Amino acid sequence: MTTTLTRTLKLPSLVLFGLAYLTPIIVLGIFGIIAETTGGAAPAAYLVALVAMLFTAHSYGRMAVAHPVAGSAYTYVRRSIDPRVGFLVGWAVLLDYLFLPMVIWLIGGSYLTAQFPGVPIGVWVVGFIVVTTLLNILGIKVADKANYVLMAFQLLVLVFFVALAIGNVVSANGAGGLASGQPFFNDTASFTTISAGAAIAAYSFLGFDAVTTLTEETINPRRTVPRAIMLVALIGGGIFVAVSYVTQLVHPGGVFEDSASAASSIALQIGGQLFGAVFLAGLVVAQFASGLAAQASASRLLYAMGRDSVLPKAVFGKLSEKFHTPVVNLVITGIVGLIAIFLDVATSTSFINFGAFTAFTLVNASVVFHYVRQRRAGHQLHPVSYVVVPVIGALICAYLLSQLDSNAITLGLSWLVLGVLVLALITRGFKASPPEMTATEKATVEAAA
Repeated sequence: MTTTLTRTLKLPSLVLFGLAYLTPIIVLGIFGIIAETTGGAAPAAYLVALVAMLFTAHSYGRMAVAHPVAGSAYTYVRRSIDPRVGFLVGWAVLLDYLFLPMVIWLIGGSYLTAQFPGVPIGVWVVGFIVVTTLLNILGIKVADKANYVLMAFQLLVLVFFVALAIGNVVSANGAGGLASGQPFFNDTASFTTISAGAAIAAYSFLGFDAVTTLTEETINPRRTVPRAIMLVALIGGGIFVAVSYVTQLVHPGGVFEDSASAASSIALQIGGQLFGAVFLAGLVVAQFASGLAAQASASRLLYAMGRDSVLPKAVFGKLSEKFHTPVVNLVITGIVGLIAIFLDVATSTSFINFGAFTAFTLVNASVVFHYVRQRRAGHQLHPVSYVVVPVIGALICAYLLSQLDSNAITLGLSWLVLGVLVLALITRGFKASPPEMTATEKATVEAAA
């Protein structure tokens, strides 16, 4: 008898999973970078990014209805546009998975270096890499209950941070100080700087689409999954805008002593040494847990691609006989993480977002391709939902992609060129269809969950 996934998940469970995947406290982790980039208009950047995510979330929802199977950008583009284009989307998403642990370790290292300036950031990055790699090799996973506890702790820290920030603003400027347009637009901000900030702010939204990979375990997925995707993007975006707004009120403008760890200084300002220590602990613990899951996900992704012969099987498609984990892949992701020592947070987050915006743009495009195919088959779909909205979403995502750091764009395009070469190799000059990578996504989500 064939074993299948059990449909047990309802809307609240999917939304909670999606929000946990976002790691809400990251809004403070990169606040200084976004405020510096926008000229003191961080919430405006998050608002622009939220609009882009809502259009894209709508497209993910349409694709989840059309293809109610476990999958995501790769599956939707492969089925709606072309298997080869789908492969390149999967390759772009691999960029996110492979380099995401690096960014997580870099952010955590930046805050620890600000707290302990005598210790070089490289020491903290290497420490994160060694500990998480060893734990993942041993097969240790963060239990579901621990993830929920961590999620609750993050939200608690955010609530205290917002409450203390509000108290600080009221104490300095009265209740009227809470209503200001300066955090959204001011003399040092412009449409260009806000767009550039939005391109970075999208990093906070990475993973909002993760609920699509749980489609085969969801009750009534055609209705539930689209609603969950939209709610995760909306609630997550609401948190990001609100938290960055009050933080920007406490610290107007975008000038910091160290933008990479600005929120830590603000926490000290509004809550003193005790809250400053709690905030730092909360951020570092969240980054550690996220890095653990991200590295596990990346290693499973490489393993599944190796097992499916998308990557060399002899290197990537093996498990340790002793630990039953992809040790080689874990070491590879650890080595990639060392690149963090030579990058700053802004460039590294932009680099990650290159893969995300590429996938988001093509998911929006896949909805239009699906509409055209259905029309040819004689099925009528609503043109606003399947053409107008996804076209707007694709244009916004493509524009934000163009606003990324120039170094990140160069690195991202180089990665895509490498993907084209790999595709040419495994398809014998684009003559054959590339191997299926659906198992890849399932393995990745199981590791991250």
